[in-house]
Amino acid sequence: MRMNAALTLLHTGDAQAVALECGDETLTYGALRQRVRRAAGAWQELGLRTGDRVIVLAADSIDWVVAYLGVIWAGGVAIGVNPRLALSELAPIVSESAMSFIWCEAESVPALKQMLAELALLTQLVVSGPGDSSWSMQLARAPELEPVLQNEEAPALWIGTSGTTGVSKGVVHAQRVALQPHSFACGLLQLSAADRLYASSKLFFAYALGNSLLAGLRAGATVILDRQWPDPERVLDIVRRHRPSLFFCVPTLYSKMLQSGVAGQLRDSGIRHCVSAGESLPAAVRKAWFEATDLAIVSGYGTSETMCLMLYSQDDSGLLQVSPQVQLRFATDIDPALPQRVWLHSSSVATGYWKRPQAQADGFQDGWYRPGDMFLRRPDGKLEFAGRMDDMLKISGRWVSTLWVEQALTSAAAESVLQLACVGVQTNEGLTALSLLIVGAPNQQALAQQRIQAAIEALPTYRRPRWVHWVSALPLTATGKLQRARLVAMHQGALAAAEH
Repeated sequence: MRMNAALTLLHTGDAQAVALECGDETLTYGALRQRVRRAAGAWQELGLRTGDRVIVLAADSIDWVVAYLGVIWAGGVAIGVNPRLALSELAPIVSESAMSFIWCEAESVPALKQMLAELALLTQLVVSGPGDSSWSMQLARAPELEPVLQNEEAPALWIGTSGTTGVSKGVVHAQRVALQPHSFACGLLQLSAADRLYASSKLFFAYALGNSLLAGLRAGATVILDRQWPDPERVLDIVRRHRPSLFFCVPTLYSKMLQSGVAGQLRDSGIRHCVSAGESLPAAVRKAWFEATDLAIVSGYGTSETMCLMLYSQDDSGLLQVSPQVQLRFATDIDPALPQRVWLHSSSVATGYWKRPQAQADGFQDGWYRPGDMFLRRPDGKLEFAGRMDDMLKISGRWVSTLWVEQALTSAAAESVLQLACVGVQTNEGLTALSLLIVGAPNQQALAQQRIQAAIEALPTYRRPRWVHWVSALPLTATGKLQRARLVAMHQGALAAAEH
């Protein structure tokens, strides 16, 4: 089947309905379609060829969406990148992926020019912003372009993995990613064209891109954008101003909104459903959120490779089941009583990684994707998330998931702890043991220590951390997820500091 992902996404919305809102600016579907056609014409006149890759490096905005969809409409491959990314992290992405263009805002130009010169790359900068920017001038004179139709397996966009366990990988998504990005929201949240979607995460993050922007546009609904980085007060301001009906957020921010008192102010705000993803949602946060807002959080599981949420939980058990339009299969050569990786299939699953043959062979097979996360299959068919492969440890002859330890201790500590992580480390004797790193809430250190100690003593002996380190902060990725690859070094640093 020949298609264009941008055309598919913009096909449904009524011409007079509002597609996008950002601050004081709104854009109808009719105007959005026209702007995207003109943006595609501008990209073509700049020299974009089918298959050329374009980085979109700026704060979320309506212009961001137009430029991004315009790339896809013109036959290119769009790549949203965190505008806060350090040049030391951006340079290898640009170099490895052989970008043809970087769409950016004026304040980024000096640093980007220096980076491109050092890399000896001819990547063209396309500058957006008020005044006589190269992009606005190009748009003003560009013709409207008909969509470039390609095979449904042809690349449409890339997503960078979050880098929680190491170096980020480029995930290649095909044109078909636009076919059913709204299946989760329609099937579980009753998404319709009357809804208003707001994700606190930014569009370079697959969670926000797939489940808010792509899903919202595909359903003809209104998508709310925000240039500013989210914090509890900013979320409250956006909700009061734009009145979203579907709210997508991450556990860390849900917890911060509870601790700051913002959560209670969202009661009766017009939100129908709250969704959490990006990392595991602690049961204590889900319970406290419901008590504060009268809204139950739907916890979802998805990855950069799946774009949309493949699994979900709607109750306090945290047990997961398969999302609509998703297929699941298990390995046949593994004891079903043991944690295992699972295979997932849907139209939003990526085709693979850019220049990562080993990871490609491990994770992708005939349209199916196998995450590095582990799951236990329960008798009722639901799944218990057991963390990544590296999180499953053999201690005293028993399997232990660091995630299980984290969940138990986080629930016991409640609001006295801001962040908590458990990691497997090697002892001097060469055995595996657990180390705990904790960030206490302000002015609650004594209470946190008391609760953590009691919770550790309540655990089975083989699940008890051998070391407990109280630290000022834990390392996070740009999307707010824990960088687990750095935890062992933090443990070692804490041990060294204690010895001195």
